[in-house]
Amino acid sequence: MAKLPIANHIRRLRFEHGEMTQSDLAERIGVTRQTIAAIEAGKYGPSLEAAFRIAQVFGVGIEDVFSWEA
Repeated sequence: MAKLPIANHIRRLRFEHGEMTQSDLAERIGVTRQTIAAIEAGKYGPSLEAAFRIAQVFGVGIEDVFSWEA
């Protein structure tokens, strides 16, 4: 499976926020840890709702979490 053209900074943001685990983030936004792992790895594009929820957890704009690299 090819990587998606959507880059993200989730891993960096997790560590900047108290070394939050993938499981912690997943629980806070209502998805599985595997979903977070796949999004971080660029193997899965999050739903718009999940993307906004992730940004909200970190207190940043969605553009600070995700970017388009086509």
